[in-house]
Amino acid sequence: MSQSNLLLPSGCALRKATSADQWSIRLLVFSARLDPTQLNWQQFWIIECNDNLVACGQLRSFSGAQELGSLVVTSAWRNRGLGTLLTQHLINTATQPLYLECLGQRLAKFYSRFDFVEISFEHLPQFPRTSGLSTLKRKYRFSQLAKKLLRVPVVFMKHQGNS
Repeated sequence: MSQSNLLLPSGCALRKATSADQWSIRLLVFSARLDPTQLNWQQFWIIECNDNLVACGQLRSFSGAQELGSLVVTSAWRNRGLGTLLTQHLINTATQPLYLECLGQRLAKFYSRFDFVEISFEHLPQFPRTSGLSTLKRKYRFSQLAKKLLRVPVVFMKHQGNS
């Protein structure tokens, strides 16, 4: 999927988040019922339309890997390509192997369009804990437990293009 054929609607801009965006990011993530842990505004990219934050997503950094996470588009702005544009931008920005977790096959199908493939929990990277950073596998351990015990439809995925 190429970002070159994707255009932002008039009055919209894609930019790095600033400290002034942190509460809007939190509200957007909470409204989507996404994982509210590890929200670090410095890792976010946002789409702003007419001075309103309408989409956000972050690249979380781990030891030896990155995670595409907290991707949200407000309901009023869905189905206009903003999620696609933001996802492609985050993939292009990634500098390490890229992973994500999502709920259900509908989202897994969305991400598969960007060369993400399903992987098992056992195939997540096991990089050593360094510099106070927890591993990606450690973060996903709770999701794996919920998947096994509560049958939560968590899907772990890895991007094929930037290994």
